[in-house]
Amino acid sequence: MSLSNSQKRYLRGLGHRLKPVVTVADKGLTETVAAEIETALDRHELIKIKLRQPRERRTDAMRRIVELTGAELVHSIGQVACYYRPNPKQPKIALPR
Repeated sequence: MSLSNSQKRYLRGLGHRLKPVVTVADKGLTETVAAEIETALDRHELIKIKLRQPRERRTDAMRRIVELTGAELVHSIGQVACYYRPNPKQPKIALPR
């Protein structure tokens, strides 16, 4: 899945008001945390994740989340990253073309 710039801009606008639903802390991206991210993506499609790690580990964790979930990284600022993955059964967000 690849998002266009206008779609990312639209999702950034929607994500602005969101609060982080998952926090990746000292232990990193464990199986339990990955399962929570999967559940949150299925339920909400667009989520924010707080990454409480040093910068190097944070970047690796952001890439790993994309690999594990198939979600698209919409944007990241500091310790917060926003991800989008459409729900194939019950889509909630209609993206512009």
